[in-house]
Amino acid sequence: MGKNSCVVLFLLSLVSGCIHVDLFSGGGKLKETILSGEGKDKVLLIDISGMLTTSKSSGIFDGPSLPAQIKEELTKAEQDDHVKAVVLRINTPGGTVTASDLVYHELKAFKKKREMPVIAAIMDLGTSGGYYVAMAADHILVHPSTITGSIGVIMVTMNAQGLLEKVGVQPAAIVSGPKKSMGSPFRPLNDEERAIFQGVIDNLYERFLAVVEEGRPSLSKDKIRSLADGRIYSADIAKDQGLVDDIGYLDEAIDLAKKEAKLDEAQVVTYTRGGGSH
Repeated sequence: MGKNSCVVLFLLSLVSGCIHVDLFSGGGKLKETILSGEGKDKVLLIDISGMLTTSKSSGIFDGPSLPAQIKEELTKAEQDDHVKAVVLRINTPGGTVTASDLVYHELKAFKKKREMPVIAAIMDLGTSGGYYVAMAADHILVHPSTITGSIGVIMVTMNAQGLLEKVGVQPAAIVSGPKKSMGSPFRPLNDEERAIFQGVIDNLYERFLAVVEEGRPSLSKDKIRSLADGRIYSADIAKDQGLVDDIGYLDEAIDLAKKEAKLDEAQVVTYTRGGGSH
């Protein structure tokens, strides 16, 4: 085998994933970065953006999942007596139920350990799981152009049976039980299977409603249920319906956090991940 052939094979092995070279690392401890302000007291700005998922972040820089990252940031804040308030900068269309609930749970646990104001500032999007997470805040402020709401749970499946029949493909599944292949894209759901899936979705939906009920105590159960049909809301409508508290900008959310924490002055800080362990 010639030299050129070896080079080609080596490149192909890299492309196919046979060899993993970690050129960059997202590891290292969280470091505090001062964004503005002065004084010894601090308002911590936490970003909750992108899809809410329990998967680790992928790309050039490896990193923890979003729930793990939020937990790490809250743990660091918990240990810093100078952190007097938290602002959540939310910009997410939602994601998985578990990831949304984990972030919500970590925020609620943090508030029990450190009694301080937590303000949610929703930017472009705070829908579905994004709104779920905002329920952990004491006050919700949305940008004038924010889209929020979409309260509900969805599960998507597809039926490709007709397509496969057109191309002459007949899939066969060997299962351990009659319900193991529920949701298979190779055949339609029967009534019993659909009822099972609907039961799971309904259960998760009721949990979502309970979270909203706790987060928006001024709204009745009936009112929440009428709003939680999956539709989205503009900032004005969301405020009129009681789903959020105010319309404004991020600096107003920070000012509100200072006011609620009774701070005349404070640094606005965020946490970034260093490139090493020192």
